[in-house]
Amino acid sequence: MKNEKLFGLIMAGGIGSRFWPLSTPEMPKQFLDILGVGKSFLQLTFERLKKTIPPHQIYILTNSKYASIVAEQLPMLNEAQIICEPERKNTAPCILYAALKIKKINQNSTLIVAPSDHLILNESLFNDQLEIAISEAQNNHLVTLGVKPTRPDIGYGYIEFEANSTPVAGQVFAVRQFREKPDLETATEFLSSGNFYWNAGIFIWKIDAILHAFQKHQPVLLELFSRISIDSSAEEDDLALAFKTCIDVSIDFAILEHADNVSVVLTSFDWSDLGTWGSLIEKITPDENKNAVIHGEAHFFDSQGNLVYFPLEKMVIIDGLRDYIVIDSPEKLLIIPKTNEGKLKSYLKSMGENV
Repeated sequence: MKNEKLFGLIMAGGIGSRFWPLSTPEMPKQFLDILGVGKSFLQLTFERLKKTIPPHQIYILTNSKYASIVAEQLPMLNEAQIICEPERKNTAPCILYAALKIKKINQNSTLIVAPSDHLILNESLFNDQLEIAISEAQNNHLVTLGVKPTRPDIGYGYIEFEANSTPVAGQVFAVRQFREKPDLETATEFLSSGNFYWNAGIFIWKIDAILHAFQKHQPVLLELFSRISIDSSAEEDDLALAFKTCIDVSIDFAILEHADNVSVVLTSFDWSDLGTWGSLIEKITPDENKNAVIHGEAHFFDSQGNLVYFPLEKMVIIDGLRDYIVIDSPEKLLIIPKTNEGKLKSYLKSMGENV
């Protein structure tokens, strides 16, 4: 029987601009079936969490403009399970709002916060290691999941932990500090040190523990959101005022980088945050020339190291192309060297796209 004190919060409010041109502000990547499996990232995340959490206690935190998409993709939810932020102010304000709402439902609850757009393989292993984190959270610790790095990746944040032995999956360590996305030299040092893991952005904490952390480290934010008359006719107006007034800040910067009771559970499941098209490459079996096809029918000639996505009904010939990402959508086309993918967001801004 699932634990009735467990609640889930799936974060599904982002734009996902790095998956342009398929991901747009109107239909971000968390609502797309980019992998071609017949389910969106949001649907896959919900199915993963419901193996541990009662489905009626899984909440989706999204922007108000996406509420109808969430309801369409997850029709088993009731209206109260879709929590909407009126505007984007990063992750701390919306997590605080959701925590206050869930505390009113069950003041003894434990909350699992998970992004909606991550790829996790070995789901049974994920759920086993999630149980370790849930147990650790009962000690009033703020718990995060750390993923063992396989390469010196500059696109991920890192967790430095106080290892007193050789790290093994399933172990729990105190977090020494969170480190932002490093340069390549620093990431290489992290990898060799052995006590730096990728920050998966999955958090587990008791409701009282996270609210106490806000009281200690963000008292102004807590006081502002505590004014919201939850489950009343004034809630919508109160919420709009709180978001209009509050700071724009991430949960990492607002709380986790300051708290002294943060623990990390070391994990061994296969994980990717799927932040860019390039992050999909290692999840797809390429041909003998390292060309990877996510979607569609592509025929390569004298081409190597490319990642492509085309509509299923389109046959494509690619000749003489090396190390490019080619993504075709009904209205837009992306052709960019792999080495320049990090510039995509700046390109979109220069074009006037909403990113």
